[in-house]
Amino acid sequence: MAVIDCETEAALDLTRDRYGRTVDAGAAAAARVHRDTAAVEAYVTHLAPHAEALLDAARLVLDELPPARHLAGWRAVLDGLAASAAEIRRILDRPAAPGSPAERGQHAALWPHLAAWADHGFIAGNLADQRDGQHHKAPLTDEEQLMWTEVAQAAQQRGELELTESWYAADGQAITLAHLIQDDDSTLVALRGDPDAPGWQVIGHYAHEYEAGKVLPAPVPPGVLRADVSRFNRPAPAPEVSLQELIRDVVEGRTAGDASEALLGAVQRGHDAGPMVRLQELLETSGQFASALETVQGRQIAARLSALGRQLEFLTREVEEAAEDLGATVAVLPPHRTPVLRARPRPAVDTTPPTPPPRTSTTARHR
Repeated sequence: MAVIDCETEAALDLTRDRYGRTVDAGAAAAARVHRDTAAVEAYVTHLAPHAEALLDAARLVLDELPPARHLAGWRAVLDGLAASAAEIRRILDRPAAPGSPAERGQHAALWPHLAAWADHGFIAGNLADQRDGQHHKAPLTDEEQLMWTEVAQAAQQRGELELTESWYAADGQAITLAHLIQDDDSTLVALRGDPDAPGWQVIGHYAHEYEAGKVLPAPVPPGVLRADVSRFNRPAPAPEVSLQELIRDVVEGRTAGDASEALLGAVQRGHDAGPMVRLQELLETSGQFASALETVQGRQIAARLSALGRQLEFLTREVEEAAEDLGATVAVLPPHRTPVLRARPRPAVDTTPPTPPPRTSTTARHR
């Protein structure tokens, strides 16, 4: 589905102008019809024979997991995938004539269900891949765990605890791998909890990542920032003018109004927002992401991004006011700013080229 999606986006890009607006509706519709057909064929070939067994295996593992905040959401995902699989099977059991408008309608109706599997099927796959009875057994005694935790905390205060990888286990606990540096020697340790919050612990030390991966809790799929966002059902892109084009408009402009229009384009709001407004949206969304990490550093970075967003909002208003003032300036560039002719005329074919200046001969010096 990822390959089909990339091919479709490439085909749709050819139907849009430089601002992202669709200019060839027929070709865009044909690209989506091809996408729908390819997705149905891929599902029928690779997933349809196994969908029910996959969901059954995932539910069995889910029922055996320890209580955690994410299990209710996963169960809802499995129920949704089962409903989509049933709807796909119902439609495919009454196929329309190949190549007919009815078949295209069927495939278009199947696309949301196929996209649901493409977006969320990895949760079912991850659950089904969980090995039965895989539970982490701490290799440390309570005394050893306390000692290693104190050593790691001291290294963290010295700046010698280098975090390398993080994931969540099935019980909802955060696991982080880190290199603990002591006397120019490095030891790989695993931490449980937020390394920047009080209460985290060292739960094991290992020779290398492969050894750690064999005994530590397996990672589960990470979450999403917004539950209703789909990679395979993105909204149509809004018209957008790039900063490069706005800069070019200023460079090629002759009047104060030309530069004013370019500046106003950068701070324009609404559906076809300008680059500065889009940057503000990026800061806001990134702040939401950082906060959603639910870590100490995440909350701190979210506060920084929020402050930057407020500064950018102030700057955007200042740019807008300056642009309006520039637009109110009744002025043009003075004529002494003469353009430079880049294409110099070539001499006629029957004319004699100019005589080059005489070369001055110099005697070479020898040492």
